[in-house]
Amino acid sequence: MREQIRDNERLQHILDAIDALEQGAQRYTAQQAAEDCIIYFGFVKQVEIIGEAVYMLSKDFRAAHPEVEWEAIEGMRHVLVHGYYQISPDKVWAVISKDLPVLRPKIENLLNTLQNREKRKASQ
Repeated sequence: MREQIRDNERLQHILDAIDALEQGAQRYTAQQAAEDCIIYFGFVKQVEIIGEAVYMLSKDFRAAHPEVEWEAIEGMRHVLVHGYYQISPDKVWAVISKDLPVLRPKIENLLNTLQNREKRKASQ
């Protein structure tokens, strides 16, 4: 049976994966990561986690927040999981260096909004 989807938990998973990727990018250059398959696939796995968490968000939540390119993120996850033989280290690094800095503040804002809403409900 599929677990109940909790959007705030999925958003936190996305932020945790972004944190891990940013920390990794501080330790390794794109070239270093591409040359070590274990390190490289650690980066790939974190990008997959972001895509999986997006996939697990409720459809209502995603529809209510079109400012995030949910389908593109989910599509990247599908490529990484099912088209593993097509993965380009340059593309993965572009996601890390270009897409995540744009995604992070959007996810932080959404998570803060959900958490504040839950606090207001709890205090009523």
